[in-house]
Amino acid sequence: MRDGLDLERLRDRAGEVSGLLKLLAHPNRLLVACELMEGELSVSQIEAATGVRQPNLSRDLARLRAEGLVRTRREAKQIFYSLADARIEKLVTALCAAFGADLKPQPGADEILAQSGS
Repeated sequence: MRDGLDLERLRDRAGEVSGLLKLLAHPNRLLVACELMEGELSVSQIEAATGVRQPNLSRDLARLRAEGLVRTRREAKQIFYSLADARIEKLVTALCAAFGADLKPQPGADEILAQSGS
């Protein structure tokens, strides 16, 4: 066993971790989770930010809610969503850290020349 890795504890929770990863493996649900990292959003705000259209967005939000990963708050006719599970924040933060360089826009030729002073 490597230092710091408790394989027995991981084995006990592997199903839970696997389920969480499967839930976020869908691109729409991952986008929703990423947007909710910024805080509570209405359904229309989530739709505008992610580009995920109804009824797909409703289905994905319902799935996240059923799994206890998001919570809702109703205000008049609007429903607001927020993350309800700290594990999602940790996981999305880790994904952003791991793939952050790939998520940033790549500089164009003009920007590269400007940076190099040519």
